[in-house]
Amino acid sequence: MHILNQPTWVARYQHAYETYEDIPSSTFDAINDRLVRIQSETPLVTILIAAWNEEINILNCISSLSASQTTIPLEFIVVNNNSNDRTQETLDRLNLKSFFQEIQGCGPARQLGQEQAKGKYILLADADCIYPPTWVEDMVRELTKPDVVCVYGRYSFLPAPGFPRWKLFFLEKLKDAMAGIRHLKRPYLNAFGISMGYVREFGLKAGYIMHNTRGDDGRLCFDLMQFGKVHQVKNNRSRAWTGPRTLQRDGTFNQALKVRIKIELNHFFKLFKPHEPHDTKTSKN
Repeated sequence: MHILNQPTWVARYQHAYETYEDIPSSTFDAINDRLVRIQSETPLVTILIAAWNEEINILNCISSLSASQTTIPLEFIVVNNNSNDRTQETLDRLNLKSFFQEIQGCGPARQLGQEQAKGKYILLADADCIYPPTWVEDMVRELTKPDVVCVYGRYSFLPAPGFPRWKLFFLEKLKDAMAGIRHLKRPYLNAFGISMGYVREFGLKAGYIMHNTRGDDGRLCFDLMQFGKVHQVKNNRSRAWTGPRTLQRDGTFNQALKVRIKIELNHFFKLFKPHEPHDTKTSKN
């Protein structure tokens, strides 16, 4: 775990471009060279990403994933979820498959992506995240164990003004501890599209929600539990890294921490019994 600073390798993929026009052809060329080497016409794994207004972030994300240290046959699918910036122009210059989903929401975008996927297994990644080179191998190793239908990994926050790395580290330790408790009876509460994988056959049977509602990833995981086990990938070297914008929405770091502690306390005792069966397509968060 990185207490004071982010990992040194992350900087390789934090391109300092502000708009699509700033991206030089040489950057696309370098990423595409890696994409050509790592992708296969007969993939075992599909890396699926939903993107909404991520013209720069998706470049950083794909740049990191294209450098994955793996021999697993891969394909990349990015679903442009009705973006109104230049996300599509970025995708058009990358050597990967992209589709357009006009129905707003990660659920509809991911549903389209899994329908188009060729891989037996699907790994979900987020467009605004950066991934370590071991992420694919570690996720797939756990996903291919007997009777496992879904896996999820851990994630960490990149430092930003007002959100120093040491404070984020403290928050992550609390978050990981709570994830361990949730995993006992309600593992789907830990399943986020930032780092998640599942067997495509069962994903198609379960299906995503087809409206713009938060938690499409956890809902899918809940429905997948009828087909097999959910495992957690605890390896710290395979943490996804993301900016703290979800925390920044609550104000300062202390405000964000208070909000999350309050939520956890309100639901704590419910975590020790499984959620009864329900229709995830119509239930409320």
